[in-house]
Amino acid sequence: MKKILVFTVLICFMAAAHGQETFFPTKEGTVLVYKTFDKKSKETGSIRYTIEKVSISGNDMDISYLVESSDSRGASLYKDKITIQQRDGRLYMDMSNMVNKAAFQQDGEIPAELEITGNKMEIPVGIQPGQTLPDASVVMAMKMGFVSMKMAADITNRKVDAIEDVTVPAGTFKCYKLSGDVSATVMGMNVKTSNLDWYAKGIGLIRSESYDKSNKLQSFIQLTELRK
Repeated sequence: MKKILVFTVLICFMAAAHGQETFFPTKEGTVLVYKTFDKKSKETGSIRYTIEKVSISGNDMDISYLVESSDSRGASLYKDKITIQQRDGRLYMDMSNMVNKAAFQQDGEIPAELEITGNKMEIPVGIQPGQTLPDASVVMAMKMGFVSMKMAADITNRKVDAIEDVTVPAGTFKCYKLSGDVSATVMGMNVKTSNLDWYAKGIGLIRSESYDKSNKLQSFIQLTELRK
C-alpha cells in the first residue's frame, strides 16, 4: 500500500495573500528532510524535498519540488517532481501528483499504461481550529503485462483540530493540527486509515501520524532537517 499510494508529506497547507505568512517555504533551494518510522518507531526511510523553482504572477504562485526517497540504509528508491499552485487566495494540489508513480517503474521506466486522475485538494486561506476542509480524491488505472489494476482513494472528514507546539529533531514549532480519513480500494480490497498532521507557518509539515481502523498507530513521519 505504501508504494501504491504516497500522498506527499510536503502538503504545505495554506497559501497566503497580500503579506500574510505562508504555511510553506517559498525560497528556491530550500531543503526539507523527513524520516519515516513504523509503529515500533523503527526507521523505514527518508524523503527529501527541494524547492527547485518558484514562479509568481500577480497573486498567483507555482512552487515546484524535487522529491527524493531513500530506504533506511540510504539507498535511493525513487525521484519525482510535484507542483503546488496558489490561485485566488487558495492553495491547490493536483491529487494525480500525490501518487508515487516511481513505485511502478519497470526497467527504470514508468509504464505507458499508467493513468492517474483526481480532483485538486483545496486549502482555504486563514484556517482556524474547528474549521472543516474540502474532500479530495484520486483514481489510478494501470496494466503490468496481462494484469490490470485499479486503485481509488478518497480523503474525507478533513478538519482543523487545534493549535499546539510540536517538538521534532528539527526543532520545536507552533503548529496547526489537522485530521482526516483516507479510504482506499485496491483490486477489490478496502483499506481505511486516519491521519493526524501538524503544520507550521513558513515550513509546512512537521509531523504526521497514520492510524488503522482500530485507531492504533501504524506509522509516522517527522521533520529532521531544514535548510533555507
